[in-house]
Amino acid sequence: MPDNLIKHIQKVADLNEDEISTIQSLVEHQHFSKRKFLLHEQNQCDKLFFVEKGCLRMYFINSKGVEQITQFALDGWWISDYQSLLNNAPSDYNIQTIEESSVVSISKQNLDQLLLKVPRMEKYFRLIFTKAVANAQYRSKLMYEMSKEEFYIHFSTSFPDFMQRVPQYMIASYLGLTPEYLSELRKKSV
Repeated sequence: MPDNLIKHIQKVADLNEDEISTIQSLVEHQHFSKRKFLLHEQNQCDKLFFVEKGCLRMYFINSKGVEQITQFALDGWWISDYQSLLNNAPSDYNIQTIEESSVVSISKQNLDQLLLKVPRMEKYFRLIFTKAVANAQYRSKLMYEMSKEEFYIHFSTSFPDFMQRVPQYMIASYLGLTPEYLSELRKKSV
């Protein structure tokens, strides 16, 4: 299987063979079936996860006992509980596969080694994290600025892959909608 992580990195930073070997020695390739957990709440998150192929979700259980999805990750996306990772603290989140997935993980310890051994990876991760923060800020703005219907239309046109690969009740959770209301919106837009 081609190493999609290396291809992803090389979009930002040219790597020589030694650097590629170093990266490959510090990451772990894993295959997960559908609905498998990579992280359970209350466990410490000590890894970053890169989705080579598949789809993951990150969620917490709210005070009403309902799953609230905060993030998805498709092919070529990173996902982690960064607060738990940075603070060595228990996670408030679960990370679970939505479909069969191939994932590359790197532990916090190995990430530190990687950044020392391959300095150009600092730029790569800086860009990845900056983009993630910018996207989270933009999503927050849209949630306050748009009506529920406008937010759904924006999401469905911006991320058509999600509409095809993610169950509708999960999309509803991510958008802060009830599954019934999402169903009504989908009927109106057809």
